[in-house]
Amino acid sequence: MERVYGIHTVSALLARAPQRVRRVCLLRGRTDQRVAALETLAREAGRALERVDAAALRSMVGEVNHQGVVAEIDALPLLTEDGLYALLATAKDPLLLALDGVQDPHNLGACLRTADACGALAVIVPRDRAASLNAGARKVAAGAAETTPVVTVTNLSRTLGVVKDAGLWTVGADASAPVSAAGVDLTGPRCLVLGAEGSGLRELTRRNCDWLVRLPNLGAVESLNVSVAAGMLLYEAVRQRDGALSPTI
Repeated sequence: MERVYGIHTVSALLARAPQRVRRVCLLRGRTDQRVAALETLAREAGRALERVDAAALRSMVGEVNHQGVVAEIDALPLLTEDGLYALLATAKDPLLLALDGVQDPHNLGACLRTADACGALAVIVPRDRAASLNAGARKVAAGAAETTPVVTVTNLSRTLGVVKDAGLWTVGADASAPVSAAGVDLTGPRCLVLGAEGSGLRELTRRNCDWLVRLPNLGAVESLNVSVAAGMLLYEAVRQRDGALSPTI
């Protein structure tokens, strides 16, 4: 069992996978429109619903911004490499996002949310020395954790090699790369790879990238937050896949 919190996260679960929700706890006395809509979702899905005080919510999830909503849910098993290969076998021109040692759960959640928005097939993360998909990451993901699979792998470099064998080209983000992201073809089967905050891609991961690309940076700050960089690279892939769009005005 897991506990998740936040109006958007719990609402997304009730809408998309209500069978996984065991119980919804709402802050006693909170009756605004957003919570009322969530309460309706829970009742329509036949989920257990309980009004509790602030101390009870705090005991469940700690000192976090739970917005007066906590749910106890059945954990969604993380995919393994075998599950990833099964996804790739049925996908046309798949787009993957791989995160090399991203340790901040908020960054993982933000990357997952953008990956979902950009139609990524899955997000790949290492099992060790990296953020896990905890309640904080799920809240930032705002429901994307229920639609975009997270694939946890033992050895990211080995997984990238197998992904390449499956027909995908791997594209790593590196501030010192000689070519920009816009200068590389991102329209076919691609796996976009980003490194940890500050340190970037590890050397073995870098060697498993077919291309290294840089993102625009016209300011004085040397590097971008990894979730911002992931968004920029993913949306460059979307831009290329949609084709050159003509101005509407």
